[in-house]
Amino acid sequence: MRIIPHIDDLRAQLSGQNRIAFVPTMGNLHEGHLSLMRLAAQHGDPVVASIFVNRLQFGPNEDFDKYPRTFENDAAKLESEKVYALFAPTEKDLYPEPQTYRIQPPTQLGDILEGEFRPGFFQGVCTVVLKLFSCVQPRVAVFGKKDYQQLMIIRAMCRQLALPVEIIAAETVRDEDGLALSSRNQYLSAEDRATAPQLYAQLQSVRAQILADRVHAATQLLSIEQGAMSALTNNGWKPDYIAVRRQDDLLQPTVDEVKAGVALVILAAARIGTTRLIDNLEV
Repeated sequence: MRIIPHIDDLRAQLSGQNRIAFVPTMGNLHEGHLSLMRLAAQHGDPVVASIFVNRLQFGPNEDFDKYPRTFENDAAKLESEKVYALFAPTEKDLYPEPQTYRIQPPTQLGDILEGEFRPGFFQGVCTVVLKLFSCVQPRVAVFGKKDYQQLMIIRAMCRQLALPVEIIAAETVRDEDGLALSSRNQYLSAEDRATAPQLYAQLQSVRAQILADRVHAATQLLSIEQGAMSALTNNGWKPDYIAVRRQDDLLQPTVDEVKAGVALVILAAARIGTTRLIDNLEV
């Protein structure tokens, strides 16, 4: 595997390749990330990964400085997955001058849910992803469904800007107890780790209530959402949201749409101890 920090060297290395499959990451790789590499290999060749902790998507009181950085271990894992090249730029490589040009997602998608609780997050994500796409020039790129809203925003950005990149969605990888794999899981204390699967359990409960009686659920979605949030609160969580939305645009479904069986997704974000977790479940 080639480890390449500089954009010019990366472009030279990948010159002439027109079937690149790309997986952008912030490192601290776990099995969920490695599953993305395997999926990428099914859709293109060569597979290129990147590791870059993107300052632009972190708020002033978030965990940029303490975000886990495990580069040597990450590189070994990517080598074992037969990744062809690892693009590992420094901030000076990727942002040689202040990044004053930014990609702003539309309010109706970028300022809801995660965008409401993490202002500027999706602007930072879109800006770095577009820049990484420019550097790597992939044919396909793989993103996990765990970051559901991010996946939708990146897909819409590619569509609206006519980028020649197909976005492949990868299913969320979970531990045996249901907790979605995440680099931030290592922030959890032993006690909080034992409690953490409750978030996914509440998503499953909401999904079961909808599927049990869509006609009834259609008029009771707010109550169902609030019930799930209360259940978390009563167990020591601080939930930001549990929301039932349409899969295609993350807007609130109408009563008639729920009754008719429109594809839904339940999205959640909540803090247990000092760790904020996100998750989702399609209906």
